[in-house]
Amino acid sequence: IARRLDTLGAITRGQRQTGGQGLFRPEDNLESPYARDALRQLYRRIYRGDVAGCSLGAFEDATGLSLTDDNGLKDDLPPITTFLNRLLALTIDMQAVLFAAFEELLDQRIEGAIAAGIYDLGLETLRAESFRVTDARVIYTHPGSGAETQLLTIAEKRRNTPTSLADALDWLDDPKARLLLNSRSGRAAVQVPATSLMLDDGTIEPRLRLIRPTEASTVPARMMDDTHWLEADRAAFAAAWTAELAEVPEFSESTLHIVAGLLLPIWKQLPQDETRVYRLQTDDGQRIIGRRVSPAWVATTLADDAPKLTPAQVHALVLEGKTVVRVAEGMELHRSRVMGVNRIELSGFTEAQKDRLKADGFFSEIISWKLRLFCPADASGIAVLDHLLARFPIKGLHARKGC
Repeated sequence: IARRLDTLGAITRGQRQTGGQGLFRPEDNLESPYARDALRQLYRRIYRGDVAGCSLGAFEDATGLSLTDDNGLKDDLPPITTFLNRLLALTIDMQAVLFAAFEELLDQRIEGAIAAGIYDLGLETLRAESFRVTDARVIYTHPGSGAETQLLTIAEKRRNTPTSLADALDWLDDPKARLLLNSRSGRAAVQVPATSLMLDDGTIEPRLRLIRPTEASTVPARMMDDTHWLEADRAAFAAAWTAELAEVPEFSESTLHIVAGLLLPIWKQLPQDETRVYRLQTDDGQRIIGRRVSPAWVATTLADDAPKLTPAQVHALVLEGKTVVRVAEGMELHRSRVMGVNRIELSGFTEAQKDRLKADGFFSEIISWKLRLFCPADASGIAVLDHLLARFPIKGLHARKGC
């Protein structure tokens, strides 16, 4: 039903969400690519005997579906529609066992896609306190109709809604929750269990969620011992959390780049790593629908001089993970993932520059016998980048490989 309503909405109104009138969420579509991938993984688990309460023989006898041949697990496995139809003929207990296993796998795939920024929600509406178009350039004009494609630069202003101390302490209702302090930065976090992730080899990777005043992240549980997070008492946690709340500004500002107008003729020239379409309304009532593109793509397309970015913009841009910022003397700022945590790394520095950079606020770690420099990923990193960019101006931007 969810899939057919999506199709109906796309055909009749040009937007798939309109067919269901808000009754169904995108993840309710059990015929999506994520659901098909989850089903194949479920078949593998049943074949290996990893589904408690449902052996391979019991599944094949109950459903009439054959998952194996002389070579082992079949390549051509039953599709999701067949699986769902056969599920209805099973006992309630068997339905519960199989669908719980399937739902867990589906949730893992959707969470992974969301975390990677590739989950397709269809036409997404951006909401913020303010949107202002600060620059508009025509980048393509159709020779027949004269219709234009515009590259819009939009200033976005969002109201920060940090997690209060009371809400943070409410997580302690979970007996597995822990209050943490970072021995390096002095920041506070609440550690709670997160959905485990099934790796490609079928093993289960336990994960933990770290909730902080303005963000939350999920990390593998095995990596926590290698971090600077230590368990803290309630008083120390409350003091650190309150101090961090006091540093959070009322608003955060950022810059968006949207390609709007006539899109189909240049669709293949736009970045293929992110094809989502966004909708927003500016402060003066202008409604914009288009593709969001990275600053690196903008810089390449306009072939302009080195972009003018503030340290705060560079900090946010690098943390987003899609752009590498080149600065003078061959150095680059890019996002790295170390022990399950996103960091801002500076590469290309020389041995002679190391001590000065550390004096400016960069911190070093030796990883795999190699010295690496990192800028703090919290708000204190903006001042560090200010020192860096004052001596090593920005020379250009380029898209990060694999993004």
